[in-house]
Amino acid sequence: MSNLTFEEINLLCIYDGGSRQKTVAALKEMRGVLTDEDQELRELTDSALKKLGSMTEDEYSKLELYPDFDE
Repeated sequence: MSNLTFEEINLLCIYDGGSRQKTVAALKEMRGVLTDEDQELRELTDSALKKLGSMTEDEYSKLELYPDFDE
């Protein structure tokens, strides 16, 4: 399974669509409205999308997508 960073996990928590495919779609939609000022978020989104692309639906379903704001 891909090694998702803390930031990527939190991003997936926000855009989780209940499946890998729906989450990828939500992230791509969000990425489409980013401006030049959102470079850091764009890079984080691209990284998460790349990792999701190499993940199966089964692997995605096993992710614990609960935000951890204490870290």
